[in-house]
Amino acid sequence: MSNVLLSPQEERIGKNKGKVKLLGREQRIYDSFQNSKSVVDVQRAKYFTESFKETEGQALSLRWAKALYNIAEKIDVVIDEDQLIVGRGGKVGKYGIIYPELDGCFLRQFVKQASSRVESPFEIDEEDIKVIENEIAPYWEGKTYYEDFAHAMPKDVLKITYDPKDLFSSRFILNESSSMRSALQWVHDYKKGIDLGFEAIKAEAKTALENLDEFDPKDTVDKAEFYESIIIVSDAIILWAKRHGDEAKRLAEIESSQKRKQELLEIARICYKVPAKPAETFHEALQAQWFIQMFSRLEQKTGATISNGRMDQYLYPYYEKDLKEGRITPEKAKELFRCVWLAMAQYQDLFVSPAGVKFHEGYAHWEAVTIGGVDEDGYDATNDLSYLLLEDKREFQLNYPDLAARVHAGSPERFLKEIAITIKDGSGFPKLINDEEIIPILVSKGADFASANDYAVSGCTEVRMPNLDTFTTPCPFINLAAILELTLYNGRMAKYGDELLTIETGDVTTFKSYEDLENAFVAQERYLLKQALRQQFVANRTRPKHFASPLGSSLHKLCMKAGKDLHSEKIDGGFDAGFFDFIGFGTVADSLAAIKKCVYEDETISWSDLLQALKDNFDGAEPIRQRLLNAPKYGNDDEYVDSIAKRIDKEAVSFVNQYAKNIGIYMDLRYVSQSVNVPFGTVVGATPNGRFAGTALSDGSSASQGADEHGPTAVLLSNYRTKNTNYNNRAARLLNIKLTPASVAGDIGTRKLVQFIKSWRDLKLWHLQFNIINKETLLDAKAHPENYRSLLVRVAGYSAYFVELSPNLQDDVVNRTAHDEIA
Repeated sequence: MSNVLLSPQEERIGKNKGKVKLLGREQRIYDSFQNSKSVVDVQRAKYFTESFKETEGQALSLRWAKALYNIAEKIDVVIDEDQLIVGRGGKVGKYGIIYPELDGCFLRQFVKQASSRVESPFEIDEEDIKVIENEIAPYWEGKTYYEDFAHAMPKDVLKITYDPKDLFSSRFILNESSSMRSALQWVHDYKKGIDLGFEAIKAEAKTALENLDEFDPKDTVDKAEFYESIIIVSDAIILWAKRHGDEAKRLAEIESSQKRKQELLEIARICYKVPAKPAETFHEALQAQWFIQMFSRLEQKTGATISNGRMDQYLYPYYEKDLKEGRITPEKAKELFRCVWLAMAQYQDLFVSPAGVKFHEGYAHWEAVTIGGVDEDGYDATNDLSYLLLEDKREFQLNYPDLAARVHAGSPERFLKEIAITIKDGSGFPKLINDEEIIPILVSKGADFASANDYAVSGCTEVRMPNLDTFTTPCPFINLAAILELTLYNGRMAKYGDELLTIETGDVTTFKSYEDLENAFVAQERYLLKQALRQQFVANRTRPKHFASPLGSSLHKLCMKAGKDLHSEKIDGGFDAGFFDFIGFGTVADSLAAIKKCVYEDETISWSDLLQALKDNFDGAEPIRQRLLNAPKYGNDDEYVDSIAKRIDKEAVSFVNQYAKNIGIYMDLRYVSQSVNVPFGTVVGATPNGRFAGTALSDGSSASQGADEHGPTAVLLSNYRTKNTNYNNRAARLLNIKLTPASVAGDIGTRKLVQFIKSWRDLKLWHLQFNIINKETLLDAKAHPENYRSLLVRVAGYSAYFVELSPNLQDDVVNRTAHDEIA
């Protein structure tokens, strides 16, 4: 690789021999956990279960609040040496938390496999195994959401979701995600918690409780229980913070270093103040934010983890004030931020269910920090903190936080340039989110402009409007490549033998035209969409019986006004938008185009030969595979294949537009793969685009691996031309672009990247992210992982350490097209 131009990240890895190099305090904190294995901490599950055993028969919101108080009172309080921001939910080092109310039925299986599984292994202490097996699992078996949901599903939905003979085994055809997390990705109104404090939130709940109509049974039962839960959870988080203050004070008394003693006394002072009372300084505000975020993790398993929201907006007044009054410097602000990022890095999002871990490889969790965008009035909101966070991401070599930059037509040129320079570093940050696409879609669905303008990125590519969004039920993934195989084999799949899984749409060898094939595909697509809506309806109806979120509800204006928990089925005035994800968009578009071209138009391959080649995984049929590979491919701005992809999209949005209203929500079509395209590929045989059986499907709305041969701009145009913009039940399209470092080298490369970002913005595409890396680096990292421990790559809506990914997911990243120039 001596003659290959390297990205800054690649240069650091070569210089530091794969190790992360940080500054003094940050390096010491990082070194304290970097070599530790990820361990399971059972405390949250133990104390949650302990409380639930004592509160059976009470209202769910009250039970949840009391369980959180029990956790706050009893869980270990740990302050890492050198830390300035405190609050964690588990053991020292890298730890994961169990949520038995969600999927405790898997716990006995989990403890046997946790340390040996390929994807994101965890170690469990022998004593903790006993706690799980003797105290936690026995209580929850038969009570979990997973079991209730599985048994509530209609049989025809169930058989394409789980194996009917083994309800713990996913079929990866129509995959539910509501049993992998108790809520969708979420963003709190941190400003309320920071600016007002939980004593004021508790007072708000008390006032609401006192003002209830004593003659109204709904008020005196449902609403009264809700407001009582807010009072309890407010006391819980205040107690938890106070216990951290007590621990900091205790440590200060035995600390020999005068400098550290003063730091600990300051930590104690702050913990006694926030989040009970309003913050007054930047340090206090950031500590309050972290307490809220960490206590949220103890409350529930939120999809992708609770995100950080628009930190450059709600923290800026504190930063600006402290700068003016001489209490802080930009470097001190970075140090405090980095203490948060290091605490974040120690938390590992633990998935107990076998399907869940496959969906989130590389210990994925993405607490998105949103910067830039417009303010509530629609004017550019970029400020000094936006630039500081970009600068920090270039300097600080961790995959946390997941930085997301909002871009709009009025984004300052300096902001776009700083974004480009940060992207060029090569670690996959920031991901870009497009105001020009998102705000109009949100408003068209009924959001007011102020709320839409103030959205925050949450999870992979999703967005949330704090105080307006109210829909929290996790949603389904649909395997598009499975739909294709179901079409080719008349409602069956090779993986599952002769079992009729869906509907019979005919023997493809009898189809006289490509239109016959496409119509059969659409019939299978509509069948899966019908079942996805039924699955979602059952999930929406089942979840409120199993989950509550008193902390999240306390920070939501509509919940507090209505006296309803955030996980209620419907909250008046709320914005309710769910989604379904199509996985394998590029794979299927390319496959249908290949059949149209080779079987029907050029007649170079017969149906019988094609089907045999697919069943044989192209063994002995390389000439056929080459013809298929040479057919038109999505991602090249080719109308031939893009028109096929657009119809796939249109059939989905039009169908759901017609029927989703019957379940009371928007159901938006998304193309967000996380790492799902890998396990989904394992159940799909060889496909007519030349893909081998069992290999990864295309990710997000990206082109199939290696298929985009006409440059990254053509990929943008294919995305643009396959959107059905006359429908508003559209949401995120996750788009990965891989560039070589040489393609963005120097000032010229920066300018080209800025222009590319502007083109993406002007085409009104939802999302964009980059890997800036050489293929040779990735291949060497596979062969010599010990030299690449710090190598970050962009997987989906998150970056992960390459060496922590499974071999299949590593191959997916390696095989993506690396464009040598931006054209």
